[in-house]
Amino acid sequence: MKIELISSKENPLFKELRLLQATGSKGQKARIASGQALLEGIHLVQTWVGDPALTALLTSELGFKNPEICQAVYAHLEICPDTHIYQLDAALWDLLSELTNAPHLAGLLNLPQSCINPPQSISTLAGDVLILDRIQDAGNVGSILRTAAAAGFTQVIAVSGCAHLWSNKVLRAGMGAHRLLDLYEGWSTQQVLSAVTAQLMAATADGASDIYSLTKELIHPVAWLMGSEGQGISEEFLAQAKGVSIPIDPRVESLNVSTAAAICLFETVRARRG
Repeated sequence: MKIELISSKENPLFKELRLLQATGSKGQKARIASGQALLEGIHLVQTWVGDPALTALLTSELGFKNPEICQAVYAHLEICPDTHIYQLDAALWDLLSELTNAPHLAGLLNLPQSCINPPQSISTLAGDVLILDRIQDAGNVGSILRTAAAAGFTQVIAVSGCAHLWSNKVLRAGMGAHRLLDLYEGWSTQQVLSAVTAQLMAATADGASDIYSLTKELIHPVAWLMGSEGQGISEEFLAQAKGVSIPIDPRVESLNVSTAAAICLFETVRARRG
């Protein structure tokens, strides 16, 4: 195993790693331009062990003393022997990692082409789909992706304006769900409407249809729409979708979007089991 040492914050790779970590549009542009995302933490790296998309592993001298990290590194190298292994100085690791007191392990992951190529290359998207309409909170987005994977909704579209699906915070909140999903992002409302073939179901507080009355409709492919935390679902989508409400105590104004997504997706699962 060849280990490359990184001891200076002026190292080109280290600078690139910091760019991949950046929040907002700066980080998103860096990830799309390089076609890579940074996986932080042992759990995320373990999720991709054995996948050729995981092209580099990064740790420290302290990390190499951790048996779990060594196991992950050697297990990945056995399947993907061309993987680059980097050892960062302890001081650099503290500058890089956002995780306090966590095992020193990170990875560089090649993004899937569906997240790099323009959506014009996709004519139709059949079957169940989950559509995220400008959801900006990274924790909400990651939690929804984890729920989608658990419910078997493997196709997820993030409309332009959503938190970047491959940002650090979304990846951490997703807890490895990304590997189980076909992710598409940066789509316009019209591109979604043109490509998705399933019936659109918009989760809204004032939806005319009660979700628990839709058992027969949920047996068929469905495209669930979840809207922005502040603005909700766009008028363009609402004009084409069936409005669906979740009955809640009238003293409560609304549900968190990730909670609403969980209810809608698992009610779909329940309907199909019946």
